[in-house]
Amino acid sequence: MEKAMFEKIKETIDSLPIDSISEERKQVLDPLVSYIQRKISDGRSIALNFICTHNSRRSHLSQIWAQTLAHYVGLKNVSCYSGGTEATALFPMVAKTLKTNGFQVAMLSDSDNPVYSIKYAPNNHPIIGFSKTFDHSFNPKTDFGAIMTCSSADKGCPFVGGSDGRFPITFEDPKAFDATPQQEEKYMERSLQIATELLYVMQGVVMA
Repeated sequence: MEKAMFEKIKETIDSLPIDSISEERKQVLDPLVSYIQRKISDGRSIALNFICTHNSRRSHLSQIWAQTLAHYVGLKNVSCYSGGTEATALFPMVAKTLKTNGFQVAMLSDSDNPVYSIKYAPNNHPIIGFSKTFDHSFNPKTDFGAIMTCSSADKGCPFVGGSDGRFPITFEDPKAFDATPQQEEKYMERSLQIATELLYVMQGVVMA
């Protein structure tokens, strides 16, 4: 079931505490499991667009972990994206956190909105990370699941055009700890929470 990937990432995934997810939180995650299962049953490809206000932190972490975990459990035809209600830049601490988790992260262009290559496995295409709006041309236009990763985007986008499923799976913003001694710890905490919950989703799909 598990596919080749960088060893440190695999070790991180193997240590994720799925049993710590509350029943209340599982009720939030289960509709996404069902959505992916329906796509598979219909023989359709799966596109997931993780949406937050600025596409700088939580939406990127969610996109990258979702793509990685789909590979980990052996799900095929899964493409993960991210976007915001506005574009800013991928926050540098996100890149640093992903490196600590074992990803190979390289900056491809240095600008106000840099483009990153993010690799989770030696033989797979890298994930291309940069900040953009959810309806940017880089992202799918139709037949995708819209996962709202922050409450402000969830409230600000009651309808996401082109999506065939909308899922409010929100996370606390680690931005609250920027420029504090807890910054690095809190970004890692959020990264691992997102990874744990998305592992629950992906394993739920393949075990059904």
